[in-house]
Amino acid sequence: MTVKHATFTLERTYPVPPARVFAAWSDPDAKTRWFVPSGTHELDFRVGGRETVEAAGPDGTPLSVLSLYHDIVPDQRIVYSTTLSGGDALATVSITTVELIADGDGTRLVLTEQDTLLDDAEKPEWREQGTGDWLDRLGEELK
Repeated sequence: MTVKHATFTLERTYPVPPARVFAAWSDPDAKTRWFVPSGTHELDFRVGGRETVEAAGPDGTPLSVLSLYHDIVPDQRIVYSTTLSGGDALATVSITTVELIADGDGTRLVLTEQDTLLDDAEKPEWREQGTGDWLDRLGEELK
């Protein structure tokens, strides 16, 4: 039984105002398009709201994601916690802060995630890569 801790920060710049980035995050249909390439997705985007994803991992293991929203400042900040389970085993618990900063006509997004990774079910570099991939898909959504 092992526990690893990791923290990473990713930044992206999008050529749209913060309100557009926030809308892509808060609208269930838009978020499904860029956040969940396969699987089911439900989003209740409000403080106290939940987001769930049910999908399959690369090896076919059922994956369950549950996020709870703790702080939302429209067009500026989103703070949420997430659990990721593979099969019946809890793999990761994380807290994520997303900051949306006006940058000229665009937006600089700064995402910081703090992870507790359990029993080597997930590696820090996998988590960072996966998060970067969906931030890139968000950029495609915003075009």
